[in-house]
Amino acid sequence: MTIGKICNREVVYISPDVTVQAACKLMRHYHVGSLVVVEEKNGNRVPVGMLTDRDVVVELLAMDLDAKVITAGDIMSLDLVTVSENHGVYETIELMRLKGVRRMPIVDSENRLTGIVAIDDLLEMLAQELTDISHIVSREQLHERHARK
Repeated sequence: MTIGKICNREVVYISPDVTVQAACKLMRHYHVGSLVVVEEKNGNRVPVGMLTDRDVVVELLAMDLDAKVITAGDIMSLDLVTVSENHGVYETIELMRLKGVRRMPIVDSENRLTGIVAIDDLLEMLAQELTDISHIVSREQLHERHARK
């Protein structure tokens, strides 16, 4: 299964010049802990960074900076890791583990933002797969009981 099949296609994104205060209002409005920072290139949204609630605390609040002046581009995480929507789910999990990230923007073949995947999404998918496997075991036991009567 590809990561594009399970990723969230409704991505909340901002440009680097948005103030941190405005970014935080978006996070609150959409109930998200991160925003993908994008630049417009030839009419396409290309991810260039991530702004997380942790970035706001560590880089802005802890440093007594003004959220009305500082922009997302000033404090966003620059070491952005993206993955192609055609990448496998398990390979994506491994990449997230290696890079130590909880959220990853998904891009198409031209590096355009197409989605986002978070650890929560992956946990939900894996839990469903485990549930499906447990049903196989239960059905096998039921089938055996009926066959051996």
